[in-house]
Amino acid sequence: MHYVKVVLGVLLGVVVFAFLDYALPSKNTVRITNTYNRLTYISPTNSIFYASDDTGTVENQQGQRDIRFIDTVRPNGKVFVYRNEDTGWIWPPYFKYDSSNLHSEATNLQSTAQAPQWVSITAYGWRIPWLSTYPNAISIDTVAGPNEHPRNWPAMIILIVLFFVLLLVWRMWAQFRQRTIDPAVARVDQAWDGVENRADAARDRVVSEASEAKGKVSGWMGTWRGKPRP
Repeated sequence: MHYVKVVLGVLLGVVVFAFLDYALPSKNTVRITNTYNRLTYISPTNSIFYASDDTGTVENQQGQRDIRFIDTVRPNGKVFVYRNEDTGWIWPPYFKYDSSNLHSEATNLQSTAQAPQWVSITAYGWRIPWLSTYPNAISIDTVAGPNEHPRNWPAMIILIVLFFVLLLVWRMWAQFRQRTIDPAVARVDQAWDGVENRADAARDRVVSEASEAKGKVSGWMGTWRGKPRP
């Protein structure tokens, strides 16, 4: 049972970490090289990683959606691609409805390797090539150079709030357990001990009565053999 609890705890931790890693905003310093629209097929396998089709671009009969993309290059020379979709009011709760404005802003900030314009893109999500998923860009801010990395205050604030919420829930659970569950368990233990004590007393009484009855029967049988009763 101990190992089952450990495995379940580890799995829960992995799920929570993956959820936060996907949903929380991240910031990356990049150089924008291109912006474009592309008809993208949204399959049942990767649809969970895209915005709902009623928040902006509607899918056609072939399951394709006209999605905006932003091509970038990181300071280490590796390329990275963002998508640019509205999120709507449901999930995740970024309430993004300005993807067209963000597309124009990204287009205006395009630059070359000879005359780079470095920007910090705030986004959420994962880049999974084999699933054709891309992080969704939320905002773009210019930075002085490739070594400048603005602090990710939104993610830090959200994590602090979640920590205090978790602490509050833990304290409420501890108080509930101390005031309700532990006394109930103690009463059940006491009741069970009382049942066991009564069962032991009843068993001892039955054994005593059985021994007494056995002695009487043995004495009675002895009178038939000419022995006096004890």
